[in-house]
Amino acid sequence: MQAHTSTHSNLSLALALGLTSALIGCAMPGQRGAPLASLQATQAGLANATSSEVGDAWWRSWDNPELNSLITQTLKDSPTVADAQARVRRMQALSGVADAARLPQATLGAEFSRQRYSANGLFPPPIAGKTWSNDTLQAGVGWSPDLWGQHQAELASAIGQVRAAQADAAVAANALINQVVRGHVALARLLAQRDVAERMVQQRQQMQQLVQQRREAGLDTRIEQAQSDSTLADAVVQVESLKEQITLTRHQLAVLSGQAPQSLDTFSPRMDALKLNAMPTTLGADLLGRRPDVVAARWRVEASTQDIEVARTQFYPNVNLSAFVGFNALGMDRLLDSGSRQYGVVPAVRLPLFDGGRLRAQLSGREAERDSAVANYNNAVLGAAKEAADAIASSHSLDIQWAEQSKALASAERAHALAAQRFEAGLGNRLAVLTVESAVLAQMRLAIDLQARQRDNRANLMRALGGGWSSEASTKAQTTASAR
Repeated sequence: MQAHTSTHSNLSLALALGLTSALIGCAMPGQRGAPLASLQATQAGLANATSSEVGDAWWRSWDNPELNSLITQTLKDSPTVADAQARVRRMQALSGVADAARLPQATLGAEFSRQRYSANGLFPPPIAGKTWSNDTLQAGVGWSPDLWGQHQAELASAIGQVRAAQADAAVAANALINQVVRGHVALARLLAQRDVAERMVQQRQQMQQLVQQRREAGLDTRIEQAQSDSTLADAVVQVESLKEQITLTRHQLAVLSGQAPQSLDTFSPRMDALKLNAMPTTLGADLLGRRPDVVAARWRVEASTQDIEVARTQFYPNVNLSAFVGFNALGMDRLLDSGSRQYGVVPAVRLPLFDGGRLRAQLSGREAERDSAVANYNNAVLGAAKEAADAIASSHSLDIQWAEQSKALASAERAHALAAQRFEAGLGNRLAVLTVESAVLAQMRLAIDLQARQRDNRANLMRALGGGWSSEASTKAQTTASAR
C-alpha cells in the first residue's frame, strides 16, 4: 500500500512537472526565421562616391524671381505642407507618451459621496438605516520598472516614427516643389506654343487670301481653296485648345500654392527666363541619405525592429509597483482625523504561462511588419537609384537632341530668309515664302517642346537627388524646435 502511494505521488509529481514545462513552453518565443535583408547601395548600382551637390533651394539657380516667389508662397500656405507638419507633431506627441511610460506616475484624487445605507444590508448599526457621507482623499504613485527593456524599445520605436514623419514631410515638400516647377515650365511652354500658334493663324490667313486670289485668277481650283480653309480652321482650333490648357494650368498652380484658382490668371512665365545651370552627373552611395523617402523607409525599419523587441518582452514577467496614502471616513468632519488614515503597497507580478499562442502570433506579426518595412525600404532604394539614373540619362540625351534641333531650326530659318530674298528679287511668289515659313513654325514648336522637356527633366533630377534635403540638418532643426 505504501509502495502504491509512493508510486502515485511520483506519477503526480511527474505529471505536474510535465504540465508546467508544457505551459512554460507555450509562453516561449520559440525558433524564429531569418529576417529579410536590406539592400546595400552597391546592390542598387550606386558607386562608392559622393553624389553631385544639390542646394536646399535649387530652383533659385534658375534665376527667376517669379518662380522663387511662387515656391515661397507654396511652402507657406499649401494645405499639403500643413498636413505633413501636423503628422510630424502627432508622432512627436506619441513619442512623448512612450517616454512618459518609463517614469513613475503620481496621482491625487478626492471622492465625496452621500448615501443612505440599508437597514437590512451588509453594514451593521449605527451605519445601517442611516445616511452617511463617505469621503476619500488619497494620493498614489505607480511605477513599472523596465526590467526587460520594453519601455526603452517603445520609446526607440516612437522616435523612429517621428523621424520617419519628418522625412515624410520633406518628401511632401519636395514633391510639391517639383509639381510647382514643372507646372511653371508647362505654363511657359503653353504660352510660347500659343504665340507660335497665333503666328501660324496669321500665316494661314495670308495663305488663304493668296489662294483665293489665285482661284479668282484661274490659277487654283476650289480644291486648293478648301485645303487652305481647312488648315486655317485647324490652326484656330489649336490656339483655342492652348488657351484652355493655359487656363487650367494656371488654376492648378494657384491651388498648389494654396491660392484661389483665379489668383494667377495674369501669370505669364517665359521659357527663355528659365535658365539652367550645370547638370549634376554623379550618383554615389550617399544618395540614399539624401533622399527623404529612403530615409523615412529606413526609420520605419528601425521602428519595426524595436516593435519586435517590445513583443519579445511580453514573454517575460511584468512587474508593477504602486502605493497609496490618504484618508477615508464616514462623515466629512472626521476625514482628516489621524484614525482615518489609510495606506498600502500593491506590488503585482504578471507571468505568462499559457495564452493559446497569442504572444507567439503577436511576435510573428511584428516580424512580418519588419520584413514588410525592409521590403518597402529595398523598393525605395531601387526606385531612388532608377529615378536619378533615368533623369541623368535623359538630360544627356536631351542635350544632344537640343543641339540637333537648333541646327534644324537654323536651317529652316535660312531657307525662309532665302525664299524671302527670292520673292523680293521677283524670282518667287508670296505663297512659296509662306509655305517655307510653315516649316519654320513647325521647327519652333519642336524647339519649344524640347526646351520644356529639358527644364521638366531638370526638375525631376533635382527631386531624384533629394531636392537638397539633409537628414542631419532636418534632425538638428527639429531638435531646436522641440527645445524651444
